[in-house]
Amino acid sequence: MTTLSTLSLFDMQFIKDFLTPERITLFIRVILMLAIGLPVISFITRVINRIVKEKLSLQSKLIVTRTIKYSLVTLLLVMVLNEFGFKVSALLGAAGILGVAVGFASQTSVSNIISGFFLISEKPFQIGDVIEVEEITGIVDSIDLLSVKLKTYDNRYVRIPNETMIKTGVINMTRFPIRRAQTMLRVSYKEDIGKVLEILRDIAENLPGANEERAPLILLDSLSESSVNISFGVWTDTSNVFNMKTQMILAVKKRFEEEGIEIPWPQIEIHNA
Repeated sequence: MTTLSTLSLFDMQFIKDFLTPERITLFIRVILMLAIGLPVISFITRVINRIVKEKLSLQSKLIVTRTIKYSLVTLLLVMVLNEFGFKVSALLGAAGILGVAVGFASQTSVSNIISGFFLISEKPFQIGDVIEVEEITGIVDSIDLLSVKLKTYDNRYVRIPNETMIKTGVINMTRFPIRRAQTMLRVSYKEDIGKVLEILRDIAENLPGANEERAPLILLDSLSESSVNISFGVWTDTSNVFNMKTQMILAVKKRFEEEGIEIPWPQIEIHNA
């Protein structure tokens, strides 16, 4: 019982020694600083976001707002540390030495940051574009200093380092307002190719959503072992490409069946000696 009383008295004395009027005043100043500073930073960020919304692209807007937000948060942190008596100059010196050490140890990250600036300035794609890189196709979700984030059509999250984006060929599938939906058709050698081409022209002219200002692609591509191969493509709005390709294949199959056009299977003829 005496031991518990002694400990309790010791704790009370420790609290009294720790919570001096100067420290209480310091804590109140820091709490007020955070209570005022954080909402102000949030307000300034929202205002900047509205100002640049109509003037900059989405990724440029994100870079500007994030840079301002992080700068203000850093300033607030420095002010709080200064209240606690930390020397900012000493902290900056230590941060500089640490930065040099980390820089040598993380050359890949530095390369990604530099590549990120090239991506932002060159603008090969924007947030919301559909791109293909290294056989990965997805919608650009964000462009950050270290990496580009994609969301695939089957709802997977893909992170690709900026350095990879710079070194690898990137296909932007939604850069232009119209695209050509294209497929390869095979017809039998016995068919009248002129008639087949006329049928394809008629199909292309009557497909819903086909661009009337761009001529369809109807090209004799090659002669294979069992068929004449024809490239068939129709221009349409970029957002309608996949739907158009489905319409093309269905229309060709239906029309070929109606006209008796044979779509051959690979065949091998064996002759007895």
